Amino acid sequence: MKTIVSSLTAAVVLFCLQWSASAQQVYTPYIPKNELPDVVQIVPAPPADPSAGFDYDILRYMWGKQQRRDSVRLAMAVRDAVWNLDTTLAILAEPFGLKISKQCTPAIYEVLTRGVTTIENIRFRPKAYYFRIRPFAYFKEPSIFPQDDEWLATEGSYPSGHTIRAWACALLMSQINPEAAEAIFARAWQSGESRVISGCHWQSDVDASRPVAGIGYSRLQTSPEFLKDMALAQEEFRKLHEL
Repeated sequence: MKTIVSSLTAAVVLFCLQWSASAQQVYTPYIPKNELPDVVQIVPAPPADPSAGFDYDILRYMWGKQQRRDSVRLAMAVRDAVWNLDTTLAILAEPFGLKISKQCTPAIYEVLTRGVTTIENIRFRPKAYYFRIRPFAYFKEPSIFPQDDEWLATEGSYPSGHTIRAWACALLMSQINPEAAEAIFARAWQSGESRVISGCHWQSDVDASRPVAGIGYSRLQTSPEFLKDMALAQEEFRKLHEL
């Protein structure tokens, strides 16, 4: 088991280095971070320790460790752990049904990168406010991506930024291609589960992240610039889909 994790981790480290240039890319949000809803005032606090909710989080942590025995599912969780927006787009482009890139699908790429960036910025206030300890740190065990453990431990666990990113991307992709919504959301759901399998997030972190992404998505719909870009992306998809 340790050998499988080490091999997968080494492969993803190499993958991350190859993507390092694009990882530094900064996308301009449609709405400034300070104008997004404060979800601390909206979503409940994470389960207290001890509580029935926290007991469930622990059970799900143990479930996640069991899932690592499946090499295919583990590989998915490791890939989902890569914090790179182009990687998220590539993962969800499979059910979306179209390869996405700045060169080949400029309108779609623009609205997705800027839209996801806008939505995922909603995570900063609750993460700082609750500053919840992550599962791997709580249990003093490594995650499946141990080279990230040190810096992850300095950032709050609630909610899950990876899950918000994946769910935000799914919401936007489904707006562009509604016919693929079921497949897109199914894969985004798995991406959230990957965070439990990785040991980087509690189940309650992941559960809260999907509605949090929805709140950011709802706010995004009030941006005239976003709506204009979304219309261009929908038109670009329609033309490419007809080819």
